Amino acid sequence: MLKIAWSEIYAHSLPANHRFPMEKYDLLPEQLIYEGTINESHLFAPGKLTEDQILRTHDIEYWHKLKNQTLSRPEERKTGFPLSAKLVDREITIMQGTVDAALFALQYGVSMNIAGGTHHAFTNRGEGFCLLNDIAIAAHHLLDHQLAEKILVVDLDVHQGNGTAEIFADDERVFTFSMHGAKNYPMHKESSDLDIGLADGTDDNTYLTLLDANLKALFDRLQPDFVFFQSGVDVLSTDKLGRLGMTLEGCKARDHKVLALCQSNDVPIAASMGGGYSEKIADIVEAHANTYRLAQEIFF
Repeated sequence: MLKIAWSEIYAHSLPANHRFPMEKYDLLPEQLIYEGTINESHLFAPGKLTEDQILRTHDIEYWHKLKNQTLSRPEERKTGFPLSAKLVDREITIMQGTVDAALFALQYGVSMNIAGGTHHAFTNRGEGFCLLNDIAIAAHHLLDHQLAEKILVVDLDVHQGNGTAEIFADDERVFTFSMHGAKNYPMHKESSDLDIGLADGTDDNTYLTLLDANLKALFDRLQPDFVFFQSGVDVLSTDKLGRLGMTLEGCKARDHKVLALCQSNDVPIAASMGGGYSEKIADIVEAHANTYRLAQEIFF
């Protein structure tokens, strides 16, 4: 069964001026249920991440600033959100959602979080709407419990996974692969284990050819036993914060390549939603929904 982490807190704890396009957190499960791709039994509400789990990945000083809402104004501005207790509560719920999704992926082959992909969160700071790093926290959980030995992070958001790259810079058990817009935020890129910076306007064919060659080569060389997929849909040409030229069909083909390769190699995969900022909320929801439809089609 496709298990999907979702909680009302995902959208409803955000400040009013940040609600668009955060409505997607409610609209996506509604759409998937309405069309029959899933039913309510597929959804699970994650609990709260423990402090020990947070401190396995993030510095104690930074965590205490988040917990006590004592970030400096410049630190708060970098996150993109006005800090609040509700926002921190939302973040630790999302983090647990990805940990739980990883455990469900071990059981069912694939699992997903209707949030997460918070790849701009560093060990000691937050940036770009990311306070804590769900992929890193979940990867540490698998490694620490001997549930995985070689993890591949496939980050296909239009923005480089700079925080994830920093966290795992010296950990050979986790290979970070980021394929992103070369001129997109962040302007200063960290060094992932493999970075592919794409030119403005990159089309479906160019993107998919590059992804296909590099992803298959990584699977052959690394032989990963778990994959975390950051499936941001801000690669679309309609995205307000992206600079690529992909269509909905191209984005769907991207997800098919990742999911099918994991399924054919018997590698569990946990997907986090990532970004998506197209003008029309319907475009965002449709692009994200394709990822879930494909997971059902390929794995079940």
